[in-house]
Amino acid sequence: QVHLVESGGGLVQAGGSLRLSCVASSTFSINAIGWYRQAPGNQREMVAGISSGGRTKYADSVKGRFTISRDNAENTVDLQMNSLKPEDTAVYYCNAGALSASGTYVPYNYWGQGTQVTVSS
Repeated sequence: QVHLVESGGGLVQAGGSLRLSCVASSTFSINAIGWYRQAPGNQREMVAGISSGGRTKYADSVKGRFTISRDNAENTVDLQMNSLKPEDTAVYYCNAGALSASGTYVPYNYWGQGTQVTVSS
């Protein structure tokens, strides 16, 4: 069993920052945690992922603006989002999965409930 709880979403103006947090609890070891987002009418897309060892993966659209980090002792994964754009508006979901040696993030079917991020222009 995996339980994921997101927090930290909200409304921010373009150019602003938000920090999302995901608290994970599991009966087994989680290889990686990822953040996904889904805007209305769009497919859910991977934003960033981090392995238990600290390897990271970012979508091209957020490189240089978003930073993913994790605290293994606290079982939390944060997503620091800077220089936000209106196109970052979406529901953001935390996911438990795996980050391969080649850098591919593979989502397992464990998702949080999502947190809304809205960026106004």
